[in-house]
Amino acid sequence: MLIANHLIKVFEKNEKHNKKVSFRAVDDISLSVDKGEIVGIIGPNGAGKTTLLRMLGHLMEPTSGEVLYRDADNEISDKLEIKRRIGYLSGNTRLYGRLSIRELLEVMGSIYGMTKSEISERVDYISDVLGLDAFIDNRIEKLSTGQTQRASISRCLIHNPDIYIFDEPTLGLDIVSSNSIIQFMKNERAKGKTVLYSTHYMEEAEILCDRIIMMNNGKIIKSGTVEALQNDTDGRNLREVFMNLIGEEGLRHE
Repeated sequence: MLIANHLIKVFEKNEKHNKKVSFRAVDDISLSVDKGEIVGIIGPNGAGKTTLLRMLGHLMEPTSGEVLYRDADNEISDKLEIKRRIGYLSGNTRLYGRLSIRELLEVMGSIYGMTKSEISERVDYISDVLGLDAFIDNRIEKLSTGQTQRASISRCLIHNPDIYIFDEPTLGLDIVSSNSIIQFMKNERAKGKTVLYSTHYMEEAEILCDRIIMMNNGKIIKSGTVEALQNDTDGRNLREVFMNLIGEEGLRHE
């Protein structure tokens, strides 16, 4: 289980006359995500989604608040162990273009201390579930956008993590690549894995997520199942739910 208590992240930005002003990119957020659950985070650009995910993935320290990980009844406090249990996909991940996907996975597996046989078995599994067979031995710099994104996701899978944190995993992808990633997340949920991901595609979130967290201006403005959100706001879909919650004026303030 992943638990966040009162997370706050403060940054500084320059305004007129180079005056520095502090602002809260994430403003007092608490949440929990259970084993075997897919939770989607949706909201406009600047809502604080990426900052929140980075803190949950232990890639960024919160200004205040805490992130906890629990395995059964035990809390895990060792930061290296926590990171070993997470597969994190960033929106701006850069891969080694001169390596093939297979070579990249072999390097990542060795970093995680896996044996050659463990790496080989895991590579075969990843290639199958993400549909990499046709290009797994091609250099990454020669891949299409969709193939590169699948390569990037494959890197997060090599160590068989318990929790996946994905920042816009299907952004800009064609329907075939998107479907491979969506099906992968469903399969991992069936195995009891946890998936937490941000997306701009509300229709995708509707069919995939067990719960939705809606963010705006650094805050959670509403969360729950798709059905509960629709009932509470008289929205026919998530897009209407969100607009009913904040309206056009709320978006203009972003």
